[in-house]
Amino acid sequence: MSDNLWGYRPSSGHTAGADLTGYTVEATDGSIGKVDKHSDDVGSASLVVDTGIWIFGKEVLLPAGTVTRIDTEDRKVFVELTKDQVKDSPEFDRHKHTGDPGYHAQVGGYYGAFRIM
Repeated sequence: MSDNLWGYRPSSGHTAGADLTGYTVEATDGSIGKVDKHSDDVGSASLVVDTGIWIFGKEVLLPAGTVTRIDTEDRKVFVELTKDQVKDSPEFDRHKHTGDPGYHAQVGGYYGAFRIM
């Protein structure tokens, strides 16, 4: 994964300000849902992914550093995670997302465990 978990990789194809809402999100082993919203904020860039019925409507926060590639033609975002890694991730908490720095530390700690050194 990226050294900067909360920033898009230069090689991902992300363009600041691009609207990724509605893009399909692809894990390394298949589709995991759609982008419900995203943030380009420096130091906290992320995607909120609605997993739909796949894991009973759970929403998860994916740090931008998990994104490996964005295909604007097919409207897909590819992440360096498996379906199970997403399924087991902390659920997105709208209330803590913007006002609780500990929440980003918790989410970052979960995804940071999968970093490839």
